[in-house]
Amino acid sequence: MAASTASTPLSLSSPSAPPPPRLQAAASSSQCLTFPSQPALNTSHLAKTTAYCRKIGRSVVTMATGEAPAEVVTATETPEIVKTLQQAWDKVEDKYAVTSLAVAGGVALCASAGMISAIDRLPLIPGILELVGIGYTGWFAYRNLVSTPDRQALIQKIKDTYNDIIGSS
Repeated sequence: MAASTASTPLSLSSPSAPPPPRLQAAASSSQCLTFPSQPALNTSHLAKTTAYCRKIGRSVVTMATGEAPAEVVTATETPEIVKTLQQAWDKVEDKYAVTSLAVAGGVALCASAGMISAIDRLPLIPGILELVGIGYTGWFAYRNLVSTPDRQALIQKIKDTYNDIIGSS
């Protein structure tokens, strides 16, 4: 099989129609279509990006080798609440049940928020519920907060409930 070394010019239009003016100038000078020149790159942005990528690369390499980067060596102490939560989590025997309850609580919270949002969109219901809430608040205040013995009984009931939940100290 012999290969032909002669090349044939390619045409973008039909042979009977004249080429468009843009392509005619390129065809007459025996040049192909050229791409426009690329805009000049912002070298300061390029330098910042390169330096940032190198910094990340160094952190990854040092962590992979087991060496701690300089920023991690001066780590701050964990807050007291985190330590308390870790100790409480370590004391829990049935972690599966606690996790399941937490997930169920999150789902219930989302469902109740959706239900309240749907009720709030109904035309008359929010106003009626607001009046019911104001009425109940007034009744509760009249029954439990107006006189001193009722107020002391309410405070004692709250303290007893608190001790039942938390445990006697």
